[in-house]
Amino acid sequence: MFYRKPLEERIAERVAARKPLEEGKTFEHGPAKFVFVSLIVAVVVVHFVGLAIVMAFS
Repeated sequence: MFYRKPLEERIAERVAARKPLEEGKTFEHGPAKFVFVSLIVAVVVVHFVGLAIVMAFS
């Protein structure tokens, strides 16, 4: 009937077809960097808001 290559072979072909990353132009962990920076910013903002609330009521 129909022949389909195993998943590993299909993934390997897609990876081989990509051009290699250029040194210094790409950050491989861009999404992880975005999440990390977003969490740090959120923590800082929450702390400042909490501090402002405490200072307003004391």
